[in-house]
Amino acid sequence: MPVWDHPLVKKGMTAQLATRRARIAAGEKPLGWKVGLGAPATMQKLGIEAPVVGYLMQRALMLSGSTVSLKGYVRPVAEPEIAVRMARDLAPGSAPDETMAAIKEILPAIELADLDPVPAPDNLDVVLAGDIFQRHVILCGNTQPGGQVRGLTSRVTRRGIETNRTGDPEALTGKLIDIVALVADTLAAFGEKLSAGDIIITGSITPPQMIEADETAFSHAVDPIGEVSVDFTRD
Repeated sequence: MPVWDHPLVKKGMTAQLATRRARIAAGEKPLGWKVGLGAPATMQKLGIEAPVVGYLMQRALMLSGSTVSLKGYVRPVAEPEIAVRMARDLAPGSAPDETMAAIKEILPAIELADLDPVPAPDNLDVVLAGDIFQRHVILCGNTQPGGQVRGLTSRVTRRGIETNRTGDPEALTGKLIDIVALVADTLAAFGEKLSAGDIIITGSITPPQMIEADETAFSHAVDPIGEVSVDFTRD
């Protein structure tokens, strides 16, 4: 069963996209899309066959080095990700070579989320309606043309210490081109489309990193492209 046919996913996506359309109608500008709940253990726990999709708005975008207040967050989380920028629209059912050709570039990213409520098999609709915990996205200013991740190394730094390094940034998320195709297919199932210029953050390269009370910064480098970072306050 496609993930979008899961009854709670369908209910949650319908509510989520209605909110997105209302925000756009009120004057907000869309940025793109996000993929969530895609780690194999998480999908097994939730009873879904693929990651689910949320949306990004321009107002959530922060420049690298920005400071974000975590005041009001219940369970603040930082996720090191690779972002994709689309060169052209992508139709549902596109072949891998068509999907790769539709990608303009990739770049390091961090998503900030508030993991509340904790996802469970019976609250998927609530999680999706709430846009899968999305709060902010921080994008690197450096990019690499195309969608090839071979030869890239992801590094996470917390409290000035490197805490994670991997030469396989797709190990937890799945293949980047499969994720992009999944977004196009999911959106088409709900009357939306993946368009030229859209940004997709493609899922956390590590398990979600809970931000502890004394942490003031988080950074994610994708070598050799560049590094993205964010600072925290609690004001």
